[in-house]
Amino acid sequence: MLSARNRELFGLLPVALTVAAGFAAVLIAAEAEVNDLTLTYGLAFLVLCLLGHIFIRLRLPNADPYIFPLTALLAGIGIVTVYRIDPELAREQAQWFVLALVVFAATVVVVRDLSVLERYRYTIAAGAFVLLLLPRLTGGIVNGAYLQVNLGPLSFQPTELAKLAVVVFVAAYLAETREILVTQERRFLGVSFPPPGYFGPMIAIWAVAMVMLVFIRDLGSAVMFFGGFLALLYVATGRLSYVVLGLGMFVLGFAFFSETVGHVQSRVDIWQHPLDPALYDMAGGSYQIAQGMFTMSDGGVLGSGFGQSLLSVGGTQILPAAQTDSIYALFTGETGLVGAIGLLLIYLLFIQRGMKTAIIARDAFSKLLAVGLTAVFALQVFVIVGGVTTVIPLTGVTLPFVSYGGSSVVANFILVALLLIISNKARSEEMTGGVV
Repeated sequence: MLSARNRELFGLLPVALTVAAGFAAVLIAAEAEVNDLTLTYGLAFLVLCLLGHIFIRLRLPNADPYIFPLTALLAGIGIVTVYRIDPELAREQAQWFVLALVVFAATVVVVRDLSVLERYRYTIAAGAFVLLLLPRLTGGIVNGAYLQVNLGPLSFQPTELAKLAVVVFVAAYLAETREILVTQERRFLGVSFPPPGYFGPMIAIWAVAMVMLVFIRDLGSAVMFFGGFLALLYVATGRLSYVVLGLGMFVLGFAFFSETVGHVQSRVDIWQHPLDPALYDMAGGSYQIAQGMFTMSDGGVLGSGFGQSLLSVGGTQILPAAQTDSIYALFTGETGLVGAIGLLLIYLLFIQRGMKTAIIARDAFSKLLAVGLTAVFALQVFVIVGGVTTVIPLTGVTLPFVSYGGSSVVANFILVALLLIISNKARSEEMTGGVV
């Protein structure tokens, strides 16, 4: 039977071949010559992944063997898809991938003991709040939402890092108070409520979600933050009533602000009527959603093929934000229903390994941290895919590892590093001898 690290190594080989085949398909669609350079792309990607694998083999020998190959596969799909849109953007994305690997390694080296994160939870929470307010203070508007901080030629989206900080804080808080939340709960009309003295964090997280909804105009991150908190609360207490209470708070807050705040109402109107001529304008209207729907439907079952979707005509964008918000629509249009389902299955496998890590974790904080990280990752996928497919209003959240954007790639590699640290610790404490 292959060891965990050898399984990881062999999992990276088909990933490299997939990346090389993807570049070849893009070049063929563009009627460019497919030469040795195509294989070089795949080889360079494989070398970078092998360096990451060697580092994991040395520092985290017992970590989950599938999380890193799945991460590499998603990142490879992202680079190929962005290359199809704009080769220059793809080169930048590849540079961010290299930086993300460096940050990944640094996280593993620095966070040797997860108890450090647990001990400084309030400092981390304060940092998360500052990160969330920075875009509003600096005026970094992206597609109508305050998401970006500009520092000269550089820009980043602090919500990507803030989501990790919030998860660390909530996991640490619930690891300490979960027994009290269960043993000292109050019942009213047959419904269980947390003890009043420990109800504060739920109110605080709800308030943060509402602040994001109103002042930052970021519905996607609000859903991601509050949804991750409810997942952690349910795992920590086992009380479904707490989740129902939290969902009720969020729905009531959203309903109120959708009626009283203009930009929230416009988002809802666009979501409900994407083909309404009165809303179908290119500046902040339903144009992006409608064009995404047309692109996906054009792909059919097997897709139109790489490079076949029409992105612009005469400098006018046919599919706005194809490299970020609409990348799933583009990928679906060119790979069809089969490709769209395949991409979602990769995400589901990643989520399954994250939850598996939570199951085998021994201590409460590690278990809750793994659940929280996996939950916000899953919710981020849901928010952007749901927005593109009109299940929920479209927001500016990126599709993890696939959408163009350095902040997202770096933050999600930190997420992967933390999951592997938890996994390595749990497996090192108890080696079962079976395939996990």
